[in-house]
Amino acid sequence: MPEYDYIIIGAGASGLLLAAAIGEDNFFSEKNILLIEKSQKNTNDRTWCFWEDSSVNNHPYVSKIWDKIKFKTNDFELTETITPFGYKKVEAIDFYTYQINKLKQYSNIKVIGDEVLDVIHSPENEQVKCKTSSYTTKYVFDSRFNYEELFEQSKYPVLQQHFIGWFIKTKEPYFDENIATFMDFSISQNGNTRFMYVLPTSKNEALVEYTLFSDKLLEKEAYENTIKTYLKEHLKVKNYTVEAIEQGNIPMTCYKFWKYNTEHYIKIGIAGGWAKSSTGYTFYKSYKKVNQLKEFLKTNQSLLNFEKKTKYWYYDLLLLDVLSKKNKIGSTVFGAIFKNCPPQMILRFLDEDSSLWEDFQIIWACPKIPFMKALLKRLFL
Repeated sequence: MPEYDYIIIGAGASGLLLAAAIGEDNFFSEKNILLIEKSQKNTNDRTWCFWEDSSVNNHPYVSKIWDKIKFKTNDFELTETITPFGYKKVEAIDFYTYQINKLKQYSNIKVIGDEVLDVIHSPENEQVKCKTSSYTTKYVFDSRFNYEELFEQSKYPVLQQHFIGWFIKTKEPYFDENIATFMDFSISQNGNTRFMYVLPTSKNEALVEYTLFSDKLLEKEAYENTIKTYLKEHLKVKNYTVEAIEQGNIPMTCYKFWKYNTEHYIKIGIAGGWAKSSTGYTFYKSYKKVNQLKEFLKTNQSLLNFEKKTKYWYYDLLLLDVLSKKNKIGSTVFGAIFKNCPPQMILRFLDEDSSLWEDFQIIWACPKIPFMKALLKRLFL
């Protein structure tokens, strides 16, 4: 049975980022690493977006950067420059291709195509059983995610960030390619938190996406009808073709995914709770968590000590408590924050990199009564 120092299960964002981070660090040059992925990773199956200080990093797989964002409700609209941040877009196929080619540079990393059936823990080692073979290792990093476990508990609310997006091309120039519509709540809310998300890549090309934060999904026709209406009535787009479609569903929860971790086994990515609970953003948080995990591995500590609750875990929990009870006030909550706080402060807060004073300003901007009720319920019930 082949033996490795590290086995990474899954070549999604977190798995590939982790493999690349370890591969390029000389500290791990003597470690034998196996990355197992059941699919080919040769299709453009999703789009990731994130923001960061553009002067710090220049990722070669980023295809578009916006330095202005738009936020809109029925009551107000604002367009703001977000420098030093840039809002960045990554096409999955560019990311997969770049990272997989990068891994080929490292002789100590092997990538195989197989499906993991089970991971068996023992004091001596971890055994990874696949369809075609089995492997032993000292450490396992597992990105496999099971949505069902979230609905089998009631302690932590579970919302879903679900969406369908159309990549459209128009005959006439309709879009300002320098502005990303971050959230447009001016559409009908129908008792939920619903908004449109528009990422123009040229004057006649854009991703137009209908997104909800709610507990239940919609029928496909409902998403598509809303996109059609938005294009016609809000953006005044008449003639267009749909070049591609993306669909997704990301968990929004403070559920303790890390309860599955052991001394030598850890969940990563969405499966490890690395999606931002209050927004569903996952890519950049995974990027940061991977770099933290890489440094943590150098200390030779138990993986049980890696995950720590932060103040943001509690902030997110209160928001989810509020939205799980009154899902319709999402536009009010986000609207109050964007109306009263600078966008750079909001992005630092959502990126879990804000000061206590900035935290206070954002929390103070939120509707007081529902959050106080949620806080009291958590404290006393």
